[in-house]
Amino acid sequence: MSERTAAAPETLLAPAVQVSQSEITQEIRDLHADLARREDAGESLPATMHDFPPYRSSILRHPTKNPKLVDPETIELLSPAFGQRDVAAIESDLTIQHVGEPLGERMTVRGRVTDSWGRPVANQLVELWQANSSGRYIHQRDQHPAPLDPNFTGAGRAVTDDAGEYLFTTIKPGPYPWKNHINAWRPAHIHFSIFGSSFSQRLVTQMYFPGDPLFALDPIYNTIWRQQDRDSLVGVYDHDLTSPEWSTGYCFDIVVDGPDATWFEPEEDRP
Repeated sequence: MSERTAAAPETLLAPAVQVSQSEITQEIRDLHADLARREDAGESLPATMHDFPPYRSSILRHPTKNPKLVDPETIELLSPAFGQRDVAAIESDLTIQHVGEPLGERMTVRGRVTDSWGRPVANQLVELWQANSSGRYIHQRDQHPAPLDPNFTGAGRAVTDDAGEYLFTTIKPGPYPWKNHINAWRPAHIHFSIFGSSFSQRLVTQMYFPGDPLFALDPIYNTIWRQQDRDSLVGVYDHDLTSPEWSTGYCFDIVVDGPDATWFEPEEDRP
C-alpha cells in the first residue's frame, strides 16, 4: 500500500470550477458595501462574517446550529496546564532553535497584552507559529513547491511579564498559495494565541505586515469587513526596536476584550 500525503482542507473543499481573482475581489467589494449599508441602516453586525462566500470553504466551516454550553471546570481538569516554569527562554527566539541560522529577514516582534481598560495581562502564555521565509509550513499537508528550511521550525512560546509585554525573534514569513480560487495567495502573516487564565480561554489571531499588496485580494483577511478592525491586525514597524545590522522591529499589541479588542478567530472556524 503506497503512502500518500494528505490533501490540504482547502483542496478538499475547493469547488470543481474555480473563479478568478478579479471575480473574488469584486465579490469582496460588493459584500463590504452591502454590510456597510446594513450597518448604516441600524443593523447590528459582528466584526467578522462567518458565512463569507468569497472565502469558499467558510460556508462549510462555520457552525450551522446553536453552540452548546459545556462545563468549563470539566475541560480544565482534563486539559494541559501551562505556566511560566514550562516555557524556556530559547523558545521565544525562533532563529536559534537549530544548528544553523534560518534564511530570510530576521525580525523582532514586541507587544503588550492588555484588557479593554489598558491594564496589562501578566503571566500569559503567548504562542506563535508561521510559515518560513518562502511561505512554507513544516506540515505534511503543505506540499506547494517552495523550499523547506532545515533551520526553521516556525513555532515559539513566551510568557508576558508584569507589564503584559512579550518579545519574539523570528524570520519574516512569505506569502503562500491556498487554492481558494485561481491564483489565490495569502498575505504574509504570523499566528498568535493567548491562553488567558485557563486552557479553555484560548484566543487566536493573526498579525499582518504594513503595505501588503495582497490585502485587498484575500478573502480571509476581508471577512473582517470594517477597515478599522482589519487595521488592528497589522503590525507597526518600529525603528527604535530595529537593531543595527541585525533585525527589523515590529510592534503588535493585543487587546483581549471590550470594544477595542483585537479580532480573534472563533474556535469553531479553525481547522
